[in-house]
Amino acid sequence: MEPQKVGPGQIDKIADDLKKDPEKSIGNYLFKGFRIQISKYKASGAERVQQLYKRRRAQGLCIVCGTKVTRKNPLTGKLYRLCDEHRAQIDQKNKEKAKAKKGK
Repeated sequence: MEPQKVGPGQIDKIADDLKKDPEKSIGNYLFKGFRIQISKYKASGAERVQQLYKRRRAQGLCIVCGTKVTRKNPLTGKLYRLCDEHRAQIDQKNKEKAKAKKGK
C-alpha cells in the first residue's frame, strides 16, 4: 500500500488521533520525503489481517482483493463483504463441500 501524502496540519491531526484512538491512526504517511509508519508493535499476523479486514469493510471494499463492492445484501441493506467474483468462488466451494458431505 502506498503511503498517504500529508501536510503539517494533517500530521498534527494524526498525532491527536494517536492519543485518542491509536487504531484510527495506523497507516503509512509521506511527509516532506519522509515515510512515517504507525503500526502496532509485535502485532501477530492474525491481528494485522483483522485490521485489514475491518478497514476494507468500513470502506466498502472486497476483503479479498480490495475492489469496490457494489451489491447490497437485500435482508440487511449492507454491502456484501466480497465482490461478485469472490462470492461466486466461495459459493462454488461451499456447494462442493455440501455435496461431499452428502455423499458420505
